[in-house]
Amino acid sequence: MKKLCLSVALAGIVAGPALACEPDFTGVTLTVSTQNGPAIASALAAAAEGWEARTCGTVNVVEFPFGELYPKFLTAMSQQTGDFDVIGFVPAWLPDFAPFLSTMPAELQEGADWEDIHPVYRDRLMTWNGEVKSATMDGDMHLLNLRADLLDNPDEKAAFEAKYGYPLAAPETWQQYLDQAEFFNRPDQGLYGTAEAYKRGGQQFWYFFSHAAAYTNNPNYPGSMFFDPETMDAQINNPGWLRALEEYKKALDLNPPGALNNGSGDVRPLYAGGTVAMNIDWADSGVLRATEGGDAAENTVRTAMLPGSTEIWNAKTQQWDTFPEVIHSPFLAFGGWQLGVPADSANPEAAWDFVKEVISPAVSGKAIVTANSGVNPYRFSHYENTDAWSSIFTPEEAQSYLGAQRASLDAPNVALDLRLPGFFSYTEVLEIELSKALAGEEEPQAALDNIAAEWDRLTDEFGRETQLAAYRASVGLPPLEN
Repeated sequence: MKKLCLSVALAGIVAGPALACEPDFTGVTLTVSTQNGPAIASALAAAAEGWEARTCGTVNVVEFPFGELYPKFLTAMSQQTGDFDVIGFVPAWLPDFAPFLSTMPAELQEGADWEDIHPVYRDRLMTWNGEVKSATMDGDMHLLNLRADLLDNPDEKAAFEAKYGYPLAAPETWQQYLDQAEFFNRPDQGLYGTAEAYKRGGQQFWYFFSHAAAYTNNPNYPGSMFFDPETMDAQINNPGWLRALEEYKKALDLNPPGALNNGSGDVRPLYAGGTVAMNIDWADSGVLRATEGGDAAENTVRTAMLPGSTEIWNAKTQQWDTFPEVIHSPFLAFGGWQLGVPADSANPEAAWDFVKEVISPAVSGKAIVTANSGVNPYRFSHYENTDAWSSIFTPEEAQSYLGAQRASLDAPNVALDLRLPGFFSYTEVLEIELSKALAGEEEPQAALDNIAAEWDRLTDEFGRETQLAAYRASVGLPPLEN
């Protein structure tokens, strides 16, 4: 439907002067594409209504299954078909997409709205090769979701401390996480210890990465979690990764039956409905329990950083480094949805103006408290304005929920997700071998050795020097000196 920026006129009588389209994009139709909704797609559609009213342009939101996005976008952009004006995609794909994306206009890279974006997203995930190629519209990290009705129960607290010798509280280490999951695993009562995603194609590898960050993201050798930042040799089969896989697999027995078939979308209702004592997920789980958990869930949502470790494997010295206190390495799994404007868009000015609308504090501030929008906090204002969350959370819940996310982003040893050209190729072999290990078809060390060998082969195939340079850039390290 054509949008007219005119004030109301009845029977030929103009009630007032014409309203200006600001800026005027009358006749412009933007094709905006992302995954099937409601998550993310609904947020883009909601933002489109405001943008259309303001600019007199039109937005057509086109949705595809998640698995189709990468090849569709890359094919269209590399062949310069001009099919898309704005794309919603994953930060891990930015290295492959960056050559085909336009750079964010300079005027959007300044001012209060720009500074309001947390620097982990703004300076790290939106930038490739020194240029801002995308805009964060959703902040993502893995969190530990807990239940106050269990943690604060006097009988549970006494029984837990009597059994394990320390107070019941948010787990500081992965061993404490397993202790707590074991303690609350009561199948005869319909209660299970925890819920994680184990399904191949169900985002399992991000859950594995969240375990591994605690043991492999060593502050004494930055950037060495996935690859050696000096040689580009795969590190995924070292002792840190092995410990992570063994514990990830151990937690499988403390999940509800059928957990090998659970993807990330399946762990949320398990927590929301009270089937499990806790889960690992993005920020969506807390909102779901608060809004759909019923009376029993009222004021029970509690959120914490992922557990850490006092031992982290050092890929350089080939030894475990021991620390006097627990080091938290919260993992920015996925990293949040981003928006980009393909260089072959016929409407780049309008496209970037639409992106500006989507990520504005006002529009994004509504999206983060809208059920099923898929948008999680990423601006300082999102974390600081607790009143905005009053329709979902109690003050205690909001403080816990927002505090855990802010603490994760501000953690000195925060772990960024893998971003590398050929990301899909690397994760495909990972999922194949990881699924075998989880199903008991292959020993954990053998599975990791197979992954490492294939990762090294892929690195050589893509070009080791090129991949090394890209990897160092992705983890914030300068180029190696010749």
